[in-house]
Amino acid sequence: MLAAVIISIVLFILLSTGCLFLTVIGLPGNWIMILLAGILQYLDRWLVPEQDGPTFGLWVFVCCILLAILGELLEYLASVLGVKKFGGTRGGMIGSILGGIAGALFGVMIPIPIIGSIIGAIIGTFLGAWVGEAGGSMAPYKDSLVPATGATIGKVLGILSKFPLALIIWFIFNVTLLLR
Repeated sequence: MLAAVIISIVLFILLSTGCLFLTVIGLPGNWIMILLAGILQYLDRWLVPEQDGPTFGLWVFVCCILLAILGELLEYLASVLGVKKFGGTRGGMIGSILGGIAGALFGVMIPIPIIGSIIGAIIGTFLGAWVGEAGGSMAPYKDSLVPATGATIGKVLGILSKFPLALIIWFIFNVTLLLR
Protein backbone atom coordinates (compact mmCIF):
# COMPACT_ATOMS: atom_id res chain seq x y z
CA MET A 1 0.00 0.00 0.00
CA LEU A 2 2.75 2.45 0.95
CA ALA A 3 4.64 1.62 -2.25
CA ALA A 4 1.57 2.49 -4.35
CA VAL A 5 1.24 5.84 -2.58
CA ILE A 6 4.91 6.67 -3.11
CA ILE A 7 4.73 5.66 -6.77
CA SER A 8 1.61 7.78 -7.31
CA ILE A 9 3.26 10.82 -5.67
CA VAL A 10 6.47 10.48 -7.71
CA LEU A 11 4.50 9.87 -10.91
CA PHE A 12 2.31 12.92 -10.31
CA ILE A 13 5.34 15.13 -9.64
CA LEU A 14 7.05 13.92 -12.83
CA LEU A 15 3.94 14.26 -15.01
CA SER A 16 3.03 17.68 -13.62
CA THR A 17 6.61 18.82 -14.27
CA GLY A 18 6.16 17.67 -17.87
CA CYS A 19 3.02 19.80 -18.01
CA LEU A 20 5.20 22.86 -17.34
CA PHE A 21 7.05 22.13 -20.59
CA LEU A 22 3.75 21.72 -22.43
CA THR A 23 2.64 25.15 -21.22
CA VAL A 24 5.84 26.79 -22.49
CA ILE A 25 5.33 25.41 -25.99
CA GLY A 26 1.72 26.58 -26.11
CA LEU A 27 -0.15 23.39 -25.26
CA PRO A 28 -2.75 23.13 -22.47
CA GLY A 29 -0.32 22.03 -19.77
CA ASN A 30 -2.27 23.80 -17.01
CA TRP A 31 -5.44 21.93 -17.90
CA ILE A 32 -3.65 18.60 -18.19
CA MET A 33 -2.11 19.17 -14.75
CA ILE A 34 -5.56 19.84 -13.29
CA LEU A 35 -6.88 16.68 -14.99
CA LEU A 36 -3.99 14.64 -13.56
CA ALA A 37 -4.74 15.99 -10.08
CA GLY A 38 -8.38 15.00 -10.50
CA ILE A 39 -7.39 11.49 -11.57
CA LEU A 40 -5.05 11.17 -8.58
CA GLN A 41 -7.80 12.44 -6.27
CA TYR A 42 -10.12 9.77 -7.65
CA LEU A 43 -7.54 6.96 -7.45
CA ASP A 44 -6.58 7.85 -3.89
CA ARG A 45 -9.90 6.44 -2.71
CA TRP A 46 -8.52 2.99 -3.53
CA LEU A 47 -4.84 3.61 -2.80
CA VAL A 48 -5.39 5.15 0.63
CA PRO A 49 -8.89 4.23 1.85
CA GLU A 50 -8.03 5.17 5.43
CA GLN A 51 -7.06 8.73 4.42
CA ASP A 52 -9.11 11.34 6.20
CA GLY A 53 -10.38 13.77 3.58
CA PRO A 54 -9.55 14.32 -0.07
CA THR A 55 -6.02 14.57 -1.41
CA PHE A 56 -6.31 18.12 -2.69
CA GLY A 57 -9.64 19.53 -1.60
CA LEU A 58 -12.17 21.72 -3.36
CA TRP A 59 -10.40 25.04 -2.78
CA VAL A 60 -7.16 23.78 -4.28
CA PHE A 61 -9.02 22.80 -7.45
CA VAL A 62 -11.00 26.07 -7.56
CA CYS A 63 -7.82 28.12 -7.15
CA CYS A 64 -5.94 26.18 -9.83
CA ILE A 65 -8.86 26.31 -12.27
CA LEU A 66 -9.13 30.09 -11.81
CA LEU A 67 -5.39 30.43 -12.45
CA ALA A 68 -5.68 28.32 -15.61
CA ILE A 69 -8.59 30.47 -16.84
CA LEU A 70 -6.52 33.59 -16.13
CA GLY A 71 -3.71 32.10 -18.22
CA GLU A 72 -6.03 31.53 -21.18
CA LEU A 73 -7.36 35.08 -20.92
CA LEU A 74 -3.81 36.46 -20.79
CA GLU A 75 -2.85 34.53 -23.90
CA TYR A 76 -5.69 35.92 -26.01
CA LEU A 77 -5.63 39.41 -24.54
CA ALA A 78 -1.92 39.68 -25.29
CA SER A 79 -2.53 39.25 -29.01
CA VAL A 80 -5.36 41.79 -28.88
CA LEU A 81 -3.13 44.27 -27.05
CA GLY A 82 -0.36 43.60 -29.57
CA VAL A 83 -2.69 44.66 -32.38
CA LYS A 84 -3.75 47.77 -30.48
CA LYS A 85 -0.18 48.72 -29.50
CA PHE A 86 0.94 48.52 -33.13
CA GLY A 87 -1.91 50.75 -34.32
CA GLY A 88 -4.50 48.17 -35.29
CA THR A 89 -8.28 48.37 -35.32
CA ARG A 90 -11.08 46.35 -33.81
CA GLY A 91 -11.17 44.18 -36.94
CA GLY A 92 -7.53 43.26 -36.42
CA MET A 93 -8.18 42.39 -32.78
CA ILE A 94 -11.10 40.12 -33.60
CA GLY A 95 -9.17 38.64 -36.51
CA SER A 96 -6.20 37.84 -34.28
CA ILE A 97 -8.36 35.91 -31.82
CA LEU A 98 -10.30 34.01 -34.48
CA GLY A 99 -7.16 33.39 -36.52
CA GLY A 100 -5.30 32.08 -33.49
CA ILE A 101 -8.06 29.61 -32.67
CA ALA A 102 -8.47 28.49 -36.29
CA GLY A 103 -4.71 28.26 -36.74
CA ALA A 104 -4.33 26.06 -33.67
CA LEU A 105 -7.05 23.74 -34.98
CA PHE A 106 -5.59 23.55 -38.48
CA GLY A 107 -2.07 23.32 -37.08
CA VAL A 108 -2.87 19.89 -35.73
CA MET A 109 -2.71 18.72 -39.34
CA ILE A 110 0.91 19.87 -39.68
CA PRO A 111 2.89 16.63 -39.53
CA ILE A 112 5.19 17.82 -36.74
CA PRO A 113 3.97 16.26 -33.49
CA ILE A 114 2.86 18.75 -30.83
CA ILE A 115 4.56 21.72 -32.48
CA GLY A 116 2.05 21.88 -35.34
CA SER A 117 -0.71 23.46 -33.28
CA ILE A 118 1.68 26.09 -31.90
CA ILE A 119 2.93 27.00 -35.36
CA GLY A 120 -0.66 27.08 -36.59
CA ALA A 121 -1.79 29.34 -33.74
CA ILE A 122 1.02 31.82 -34.32
CA ILE A 123 0.55 31.90 -38.11
CA GLY A 124 -3.24 32.01 -37.67
CA THR A 125 -2.95 34.97 -35.30
CA PHE A 126 -0.83 36.83 -37.85
CA LEU A 127 -3.10 36.02 -40.80
CA GLY A 128 -6.28 36.72 -38.82
CA ALA A 129 -5.04 40.14 -37.70
CA TRP A 130 -3.77 40.90 -41.20
CA VAL A 131 -7.06 40.02 -42.88
CA GLY A 132 -9.04 41.76 -40.11
CA GLU A 133 -7.04 44.93 -40.59
CA ALA A 134 -7.09 44.90 -44.38
CA GLY A 135 -10.76 43.99 -44.61
CA GLY A 136 -12.07 46.04 -41.71
CA SER A 137 -10.37 49.37 -42.33
CA MET A 138 -9.80 49.07 -46.06
CA ALA A 139 -6.13 49.76 -45.37
CA PRO A 140 -3.64 48.56 -47.94
CA TYR A 141 -2.35 45.08 -47.24
CA LYS A 142 1.14 46.46 -46.64
CA ASP A 143 -0.12 48.78 -43.87
CA SER A 144 -1.92 45.86 -42.25
CA LEU A 145 1.35 44.00 -41.70
CA VAL A 146 2.39 46.17 -38.74
CA PRO A 147 -0.65 45.39 -36.53
CA ALA A 148 -0.47 41.74 -37.63
CA THR A 149 3.14 41.63 -36.46
CA GLY A 150 2.02 43.16 -33.16
CA ALA A 151 -0.61 40.44 -32.81
CA THR A 152 2.00 37.76 -33.41
CA ILE A 153 4.39 39.24 -30.86
CA GLY A 154 1.50 39.50 -28.40
CA LYS A 155 0.52 35.88 -29.03
CA VAL A 156 4.03 34.63 -28.30
CA LEU A 157 4.23 36.80 -25.16
CA GLY A 158 0.78 35.55 -24.15
CA ILE A 159 1.89 31.93 -24.45
CA LEU A 160 4.96 32.70 -22.36
CA SER A 161 2.90 34.60 -19.77
CA LYS A 162 1.07 31.39 -18.93
CA PHE A 163 4.27 29.81 -17.63
CA PRO A 164 4.43 31.70 -14.29
CA LEU A 165 0.81 30.70 -13.68
CA ALA A 166 1.69 27.10 -14.53
CA LEU A 167 4.49 27.25 -11.96
CA ILE A 168 2.04 28.48 -9.33
CA ILE A 169 -0.42 25.69 -10.19
CA TRP A 170 2.42 23.14 -10.10
CA PHE A 171 3.57 24.46 -6.72
CA ILE A 172 0.07 24.40 -5.21
CA PHE A 173 -0.64 20.84 -6.32
CA ASN A 174 2.74 19.40 -5.40
CA VAL A 175 3.04 21.09 -2.01
CA THR A 176 -0.51 20.04 -1.15
CA LEU A 177 0.28 16.49 -2.25
CA LEU A 178 3.48 16.30 -0.22
CA LEU A 179 1.86 17.77 2.90
CA ARG A 180 -1.06 15.33 3.03
